[in-house]
Amino acid sequence: MALGDAILACLTERPMTGYELAKTFDASIGFFWKADHQQIYRELSRLRDKGHVLGREVVQSGKPNKLVYTLTPEGRAALKHWAARPSVPPSIKDDLLVRLYALDSVDIEPLRADLMARLEHHRDRYERYERLLNKRFPDGTAPPADVGKMLGLRIGMRHEHVVVEWCEEALDALSAISHRGNVLPLDDAKRESGAS
Repeated sequence: MALGDAILACLTERPMTGYELAKTFDASIGFFWKADHQQIYRELSRLRDKGHVLGREVVQSGKPNKLVYTLTPEGRAALKHWAARPSVPPSIKDDLLVRLYALDSVDIEPLRADLMARLEHHRDRYERYERLLNKRFPDGTAPPADVGKMLGLRIGMRHEHVVVEWCEEALDALSAISHRGNVLPLDDAKRESGAS
């Protein structure tokens, strides 16, 4: 997948400015495809040059004018063509896993600190997915146009939960090696912090 494909997918929801696209990335597609604001603006320019999006200038009073981007028929066709191709399963590139592979040759304490930070990161992401899922789909159902978004949030939650459990398992294993205390499992940590 290329960033342009992700932008075209975002624009199926509604016309957006570059800023709105960047915010949408931060709160949805960005969970699965990372891009910073400058990358999004550069890609929008490329998509416009290809004829896949149109940028319509909106005059604003007291503010700079803004460009609102919409999909063109060519852009919709490009998105359909991309979506019809088989996806490629992602490969894992994780330097933490490589360090763990060489566990008997590295210091355990920096690994424990790294795992603790990773654990907190994935706990936070799990809770963010959960909040978004409950806010957007409080009854657990979605209209046909939003089923894909709901499924994406659900797999995101499951992924984060599995990674949290793995981090806890790895920390327990390192604790056994270094005779240090264990961490709380995700459900216990949520109870302790007062989350429901």
